[in-house]
Amino acid sequence: MSTELLRLLLDLLGTFAFALNGALTAARVARLDIVGVKTLGMITALGGGIIRDVLLDDLPPATFRDWRYLAVAAAGALIAFIFSRRLRRLAVPIEILDAVGLSVFAVTGASKAMEFGLGPTQVIILGAVTGVGGGTIRDALVGQIPSVMSEGLYAIPALVAAAITISAILTDLYGVAAAIIAATVCWLIRIIGVYFKLNAPQLPGAASIENRSE
Repeated sequence: MSTELLRLLLDLLGTFAFALNGALTAARVARLDIVGVKTLGMITALGGGIIRDVLLDDLPPATFRDWRYLAVAAAGALIAFIFSRRLRRLAVPIEILDAVGLSVFAVTGASKAMEFGLGPTQVIILGAVTGVGGGTIRDALVGQIPSVMSEGLYAIPALVAAAITISAILTDLYGVAAAIIAATVCWLIRIIGVYFKLNAPQLPGAASIENRSE
């Protein structure tokens, strides 16, 4: 399988997962109508890829050059809307889908950045930005502090996945297996962080401030 085809398949998988996630978040948190749910789902799904392509000066972004991105995002958001009554009370599906989108986009963002000749550090950063971009826009639109700013194990797993991806590319080992390994490691770190409520070190006194505000 070619690198371009692999990235397309992973991109579409991440797009579908984030579309479901964004739409379920809308149904659970914001109680939007079908237009609002589909809008939030599609923005969540497409935001990271658009940010990636704009930063790489790959314009217009792939989202607007390939109809499959919009179709997959719209389908994912619609499916989530249809089944939202059953799922919107459940936090687990939202977290799992968020982790899937984060993992896949971190890998595709890093692999595409590498093709554009960026250095290793820039590749890792852009991979993480691709992964957290859609979720950050989603959280901002529903009035929440973005996960990337408040949860230590959100950006960190994306950075790890991007680092694994670039290591595989530099050693000529990148392929389906390497992409799956990188995404799986990211997903596991994120899920472990959610399950055990793990965070990176916070500002001294942040917990006491939060408790007083409650």
